[in-house]
Amino acid sequence: MKLHKQSSRRDEELPNSQPYSPKTLKYPNRSLPRSINYLLKEQRLLFILVGILIGSTFFIIQPSLSQLSTSSEPHSSIPRSYNALNHESLSTLSSYNDKDFSFRVNGGTGRVPVGVGRKRMRIVVTGGAGFVGSHLVDKLIKRGDDVIVIDNFFTGRKENVKHHFGNPRFELIRHDVVEPILLEVDQIYHLACPASPVHYKYNPVKTIKTNVMGTLNMLGLAKRIGARFLLTSTSEVYGDPLEHPQKETYWGHVNPIGVRSCYDEGKRTAETLTMDYHRGANVEVRIARIFNTYGPRMCLDDGRVVSNFVAQAIRKQPMTVYGDGKQTRSFQFVSDLVDGLVALMEGEHIGPFNLGNPGEFTMLELAGVVKEVIDPSATIEFKANTADDPHKRKPDISKAKELLNWEPKISLQEGLPLMVNDFRNRILNEDEGKGN
Repeated sequence: MKLHKQSSRRDEELPNSQPYSPKTLKYPNRSLPRSINYLLKEQRLLFILVGILIGSTFFIIQPSLSQLSTSSEPHSSIPRSYNALNHESLSTLSSYNDKDFSFRVNGGTGRVPVGVGRKRMRIVVTGGAGFVGSHLVDKLIKRGDDVIVIDNFFTGRKENVKHHFGNPRFELIRHDVVEPILLEVDQIYHLACPASPVHYKYNPVKTIKTNVMGTLNMLGLAKRIGARFLLTSTSEVYGDPLEHPQKETYWGHVNPIGVRSCYDEGKRTAETLTMDYHRGANVEVRIARIFNTYGPRMCLDDGRVVSNFVAQAIRKQPMTVYGDGKQTRSFQFVSDLVDGLVALMEGEHIGPFNLGNPGEFTMLELAGVVKEVIDPSATIEFKANTADDPHKRKPDISKAKELLNWEPKISLQEGLPLMVNDFRNRILNEDEGKGN
């Protein structure tokens, strides 16, 4: 009761008091929209105008500066990007010298080579310490790429790549492609597999595992990292051909249970896997079918006819001809093959592509050329032919000519002396090591 009376008395004492109302706004002008009020507060409009002024000034002055810098440069027919090249980039202008198997600067043509200004690639080469692989590594390093070589050294040799030791853009890994490996690369050249009959017949189960499991592992790597994949297949997929010369559309005539089947059918399976990964997993793939190749760094005693003849003639041994010597082969120099592989990888066509020299020789004709180059007094010894040996082998390279703009340039008469010099030095060192 007391509280009620006190409150009533207080109401009676303040008869003119105003009812409660919210605090008046700091900016009473409520007629303007809220967005404009926001800009007017705290000099925001001033800062916006200053920013517009600075941006306009930059875009007005920048073209004038560009014209001034362009006019200050000396006039030259060479593009600015070419002038800015460093010494390493200039090395990409090199190409094979047909005479001494070295590189020369491609000058005086007025054309900037394809390699100039290109992005440096990170590339893995399986079997990169082998005969063909080591020459491919030379070309990739020469044009400025980073190269990782994977090799188990069954047929490859460290001597083939030792001149790159110490180069920060070269890496060598001892690894068998039958086992998976994880890498981050842009391109995969898959060359790993013994290619001569002596080597692939030595352990046929291992050979077919390399062709199948090795190819699966490399295709799986390409799928995971988005790399482009090139498979080096072989002319052996045609078997003992009934078509001559052999086109890429020919399906072959292969014995699936013969002594060479581990290699022939292994490569055919590798091609199948490659195309299945392309169709099923959108992997970028390329397929090359390589015909007989010769050149420096071949194994001295690998059983292939050119290396056999050359090594035997240098050692003053009779050259062994199997059968009647009338079976034919086509021989390409290794630098021509390497150029074809790179052209295929950098091109936009999947393949398969025949990479070989269409010049065709019988074994007796080849023996005659070797005699001319090494020793005219060399003799020939005939032996029984091996099983499933093809009677004829000659590539049709019209597809590679048209789509890759590639064809071999070095004839057998030009390339054989380069191989002979390499073999002679190695055989001499080998004999010295044996005390001969």
